Amino acid sequence: MEKRLIAVEVENFRSLRKISLPLRPLNVLVGPNGAGKTNVLEVFRFLADVIRTDLEPALNLRGGFGEVRFWGGEKPPSHIQIRLKATWTTHSSRNAPDEYLLRVGRLRGRGFSRQESFQFKRYRGRGRRITISGQKVSVVGIDKDQTESTEQEIGISALSSGLSTLPRLSDDRGGTEVTTVAQRLASFRVFDVRVDAARRPSRFPRAEREVLDDDAANLAGFLLNLRSRDEGAWRRLVDDAMAVLPQLEGIDFDYPSGAAREVVIVLNERGMRRPTQLADASYGTIRLLGLLALLYDPNPPALTCVEEIDHGLHPQALELLVERLREASERTQFLIATHSPALADRLAPEELIVCERRDDGSSMIPALSVERIEQIVDASEGLPLGELWFSGALGGDL
Repeated sequence: MEKRLIAVEVENFRSLRKISLPLRPLNVLVGPNGAGKTNVLEVFRFLADVIRTDLEPALNLRGGFGEVRFWGGEKPPSHIQIRLKATWTTHSSRNAPDEYLLRVGRLRGRGFSRQESFQFKRYRGRGRRITISGQKVSVVGIDKDQTESTEQEIGISALSSGLSTLPRLSDDRGGTEVTTVAQRLASFRVFDVRVDAARRPSRFPRAEREVLDDDAANLAGFLLNLRSRDEGAWRRLVDDAMAVLPQLEGIDFDYPSGAAREVVIVLNERGMRRPTQLADASYGTIRLLGLLALLYDPNPPALTCVEEIDHGLHPQALELLVERLREASERTQFLIATHSPALADRLAPEELIVCERRDDGSSMIPALSVERIEQIVDASEGLPLGELWFSGALGGDL
């Protein structure tokens, strides 16, 4: 059984008044500005921050509870809620998935409350449900007939995330499963190449596994590490870059501050007397290398989100990009936002998620089911998805 996130349900998170979104290996969000694409990605950044820093810091980073809850309507809602379904733990399946729920509510006066629950499959039909409310944690056994029995109660800080603190549970009470889910959530990455940072030298990689920064600021160090650790992946990455950049003949590295201190990327280009440092390369070239680094990451997170993946890329790069996304989605799921009909043209109906915005300010995601998209494609006699989207046949106007 593949270890995948299979669905997310969100209530009252920014423009996401109430959405239920099935997730596949590759998921591409299309729609106009303000439709909620970025807010879907932000849900996963928020969850990762909750695990890495805890609940209250994750809210404060976004301006507090009042800035995170749904912004539309006449009356602000009293809670936000996120529910995930996945097949991450050992005995989970699509019919018996792991389920994690986080609900944060405003208390009368100041402050907020937190409720969490985590349910997962055990062996021989038994399961566990861990519920957290206030400072009380209950571990409940669930039999095949759905009868429950409380097995343990422990204390927890009132504003702490259960997943960030409960791995101390014993294995027979769910500690292993909680750890697994916490690690998956903490690994979620929202990736956006920051070109000015990626241009600069990065420190020489010191760890056995160099982790690619969310903004590709350590691009040179990451690629140097990839070349030394996985020659096959490095060769394929260079071949892809050369296929999209016709003048490129190879990629190498230089060490301006001496070996083992800093490293920079240099490009060997046709017709040039000397290599070109990445600092002098074009915006699109740097973004392409950052995205290829992401796609060839040998140790990817459970979910990778990318905002405006096509930004700065020549249309000829998109076909290769979609092909590599599909290949990489065998190792990590992707949730992508785009405004590019040319990229959408290369997608299958089940990979496209149309986003729209209602008059009350809430997002409708998905605005169309996969079955409805397939019907529209059939009625159009097979027109590509980007063309149908651009024409308005799929909604989600540009």
